[in-house]
Amino acid sequence: MSDGTILILGGTAEARALAGNLVSDGRQVVTSLAGRVKDPALPVGDVRIGGFGGVDGLATWLRDNNCEAVVDATHPFARQISANATAAAGDVDVPLLTLRRPEWRPQPGDRWIDVPAIADAARTVAAMAADNSTLRVFLTTGRQDVDVFADIADAWFLIRLVDPPERAVPRHHQIIRSRGPYTVDGELDLMREHKIDVVVTKNSGGPLVQSKLDAARQLSLPVVMVRRPAPAHGEAVDTASAAATWVRQLLS
Repeated sequence: MSDGTILILGGTAEARALAGNLVSDGRQVVTSLAGRVKDPALPVGDVRIGGFGGVDGLATWLRDNNCEAVVDATHPFARQISANATAAAGDVDVPLLTLRRPEWRPQPGDRWIDVPAIADAARTVAAMAADNSTLRVFLTTGRQDVDVFADIADAWFLIRLVDPPERAVPRHHQIIRSRGPYTVDGELDLMREHKIDVVVTKNSGGPLVQSKLDAARQLSLPVVMVRRPAPAHGEAVDTASAAATWVRQLLS
């Protein structure tokens, strides 16, 4: 078996599952976390927290740590680190795989409003608020994007986050700090209690927080869905087990 390092760019449930699979194989695994969440769920194996210092810093890390493969298992909307990984792995000639959970697909009864970017989601909500002066929005896009909605003064926002926001927030809002998974019954109760009119989310995919979509469907609520970006490079799988198989075949 090779003595080289497998770098997992993590922060997702899929990344933690992959680390567990590879550590069980006896591989030397390092999972890198961005450090944006104050109390992250940690995988097995070695963990590093914080950035690499751009493409050059990541390339240097790959060389210095005898890295034999990189698996980008970051959040589907973590575009910068994915782009950096593509460039750095290419510079050092290290194989790179993207691990992305399948995206959500609209189901019968869904009322999705598909938008290409978070700014378009904010414009959509602003237009809704112009037609409905009592619009109540369930915002679940993460704390990095809350400020995009800060200038919408004619709507009320229920904002669900893991950590408190560090940027501007809408004038009328309530913050709920919690971490999934959530249940459909719990999401139904939450939306009914706060008289939600529209849900805003990103198409991150996966079962962990899908229940909000199921609840919105049952309540016939519109969902402003931010389309996920395309992967930064070509080769990709959508399960941790498939990523583990890729690593095993690569290093066999």
